[in-house]
Amino acid sequence: MPKLKTNSGAKKRFALTGTGKIKRKHAYKSHILTKKSKKQKRRLTHTTLVDKADRNNIKFLLGLK
Repeated sequence: MPKLKTNSGAKKRFALTGTGKIKRKHAYKSHILTKKSKKQKRRLTHTTLVDKADRNNIKFLLGLK
């Protein structure tokens, strides 16, 4: 059986936590920031966890499954 290749786009966007959960960044923080409130931009700065429904797909892209 051949080795699985890691998806290079996914490895730049996601990171594993110590407990095996997957961290991600928020969307909508890259451009057209003038019309967004300071509060919205501040909340988008922090990382969050990937939803349970998407976890298996991302683990496959990262070569963990």
